[in-house]
Amino acid sequence: MTTATKVVLKPLEDRIVAAAVERIVVQTTVQDKKAIAAKAKRLDIPISELMRRGAFAYESTPGDAELAVLAEAAQAAAQRAGAAIDAALGFIEQSNRRIEAMEAKAGAARKPHARRAA
Repeated sequence: MTTATKVVLKPLEDRIVAAAVERIVVQTTVQDKKAIAAKAKRLDIPISELMRRGAFAYESTPGDAELAVLAEAAQAAAQRAGAAIDAALGFIEQSNRRIEAMEAKAGAARKPHARRAA
């Protein structure tokens, strides 16, 4: 009679996590962090494993490149608009100074002279 030896393998995620030594910091909103943590808990895997799997599963589409071009154009337009607003605000500030100076000059000219007592 032969005795069978039972081989127990660790789950894949335990083996991957044990080998992981590099850190990547991911910025996210509070709501996204909560959702990611809840999903990892529901799947019974560490958050880092969920993020790693998601990153490797992601496949860009041809539309992504087009969206990137549009995003860059939108960013450039926003920067130009911001510069135009800054220029307009500078012009308005200078204009307000000129108006204040003219009003002060006109106000000084309108001041009545002191009347002499009779």
